[in-house]
Amino acid sequence: MRFEDLTPDQRRAAELMTQGGDARIVLTPDRWQNRYYSAPYPQDVLAYASSTANDISGDAFAHIVSLGEQDYAAGLESLRRRIRAAYGVADDVAVVFAPSGTDLEYVALACVADRAERLHNILLGADEVGSGCIHSAHGRYFAKETALGQAVTPGEPVPGLGERVTIEDIAVRDALGHAFTSASIRDRIEQALDGHADAHALVHVVHGSKTGLILPLLEDIDDLLARHQGQATLVVDACQARITSPAIGDYLARDAIVFITGSKFMGGPPFSGFALVPPSLAHKAPALPEGFASIFRRAEWPAGWPGADALEDGANPGLLLRLSASVFELERFQRLSLDRVTRVILAFHAAVRTAMVERLGGRRMAPYPPGHRTEGDAHPIEMRTLSTIDFSGRPGRPDFDEAVRLHKALVDRGIRLGQPVKCVKLEDGRWGATLRLGLSMPQLVGFDALDDAELHARLAADMDRIADAIACA
Repeated sequence: MRFEDLTPDQRRAAELMTQGGDARIVLTPDRWQNRYYSAPYPQDVLAYASSTANDISGDAFAHIVSLGEQDYAAGLESLRRRIRAAYGVADDVAVVFAPSGTDLEYVALACVADRAERLHNILLGADEVGSGCIHSAHGRYFAKETALGQAVTPGEPVPGLGERVTIEDIAVRDALGHAFTSASIRDRIEQALDGHADAHALVHVVHGSKTGLILPLLEDIDDLLARHQGQATLVVDACQARITSPAIGDYLARDAIVFITGSKFMGGPPFSGFALVPPSLAHKAPALPEGFASIFRRAEWPAGWPGADALEDGANPGLLLRLSASVFELERFQRLSLDRVTRVILAFHAAVRTAMVERLGGRRMAPYPPGHRTEGDAHPIEMRTLSTIDFSGRPGRPDFDEAVRLHKALVDRGIRLGQPVKCVKLEDGRWGATLRLGLSMPQLVGFDALDDAELHARLAADMDRIADAIACA
């Protein structure tokens, strides 16, 4: 489908979905795509890019076009109920909406803003979760314009918040690109907590980084919470949406705030997100910082949230449509049985291994530390929907810049993969070439309709086409 061929109703929906965010969702007039080469309408491309951003599926697009004009507050309240039902979480779990995962960092800071004079935000692997989070987790603006269209300066503190926040980033991989163990991450978090005992800490848990890491594990989280009771609040970065309902339940039971976005594994158009806030935090939340009046609208926070009445009582119809598309995909996916999902994922893994590893000589980056395969085997099955392939061992020792060039060359051939990630270091200090291949919820739903022979043939054909393009680019 081309933008020029959309009907008036389709074009209106697509154009709305490019509004009410930041510059990352604006379409270029030459391609009618955003900076990630994705779009808010179905494109005729071969895409395994769910680790970066998706196009909307044909089914979800038809659903969105049929919705017509919606009341913003009522629409978001309906989505809250549907999200809770889809994940099986309790009705007293609060749901806060935002235009992107980057904006969700503000939600966590707001939930604990009264716990201490100073807040210390402990991130894990900032390079593997999103560059803008360095600013928003610091309580600062991350773009030149907010979702309300207000001009701001990146790096400037959000009034009432940013002046009190310090930040620390803990690497999740060593200099060779190997993941650290959960125990070592736990120990480094503990050092950070001990060094900032006068502050209330937000401790980030990575549940699905850009390369599929889950750190630290629950037993190490419990150890930290037991020894630092009252000093730390957990924030789970599950923005890739590669997380099961039981895992969400485990985190909420530990009073963690869970971030999820709708445009990656969930398969909705870019950008949208929501935070699941446990009742222990939502019921005691302080008034929102004054600077949130430049970032959020009233309906994006649950009714009765302290300070929300001071926010603009307007609408962001683009965000509502993007969220509606994402939840449409979530509900379809959650109806699949675990056995059916596993069948498709294992077939995907086999096809990636044959084409990218055995044929092209790539190396699959392990989403667990060396010698800790059991950690990877214990990951939820959704985590296996993402493969990060290191191509730096190919002739010429291609580096990160070459991977960026290759990624763009594939786009020009109608193929879109996940963006390169800096997670492999070469001997000379350069970052190695990586590409990511990921399944999305709508792809899994579509592949589920195929029998075994059709499924393996389809995936083999897709991976062969990608491998051919990589070899020729």
